[in-house]
Amino acid sequence: MGKAKRERVLGDNEAKAVSRLLRISPQKLNLLAQMIRGQKVDRALADLTFSRKRIAGDVKKTLESAIANAENNHDLDVDSLVIAEAYVGKNMVIKRWKPRARGRVGRIMKPFAQLTVVVRQVEEAA
Repeated sequence: MGKAKRERVLGDNEAKAVSRLLRISPQKLNLLAQMIRGQKVDRALADLTFSRKRIAGDVKKTLESAIANAENNHDLDVDSLVIAEAYVGKNMVIKRWKPRARGRVGRIMKPFAQLTVVVRQVEEAA
């Protein structure tokens, strides 16, 4: 006896990868997610490779993980993958304090974010 198998949320032609606890604000991470959303994976990898944003390496690693999941776990063709979804969520926030003038205190928020990338195989129009 055991747990029943959970139904697959994604379609048969989709695969996803999630990165959690990325040390950046969700608003800044969403700029990169918007940049790659809807693109073919080879074009998105090239854009992320030459992006000057600090977090672009982590986003690229998440995209490569989604591509590997599609290829190895779901037998999808890597050349016909597009980024169907790329969305950002909030994660924890570390709160720190900094002394300010006249005995007061300044609050410093250090936010974390998480990134979900879903790739989908599309059929080429002949």
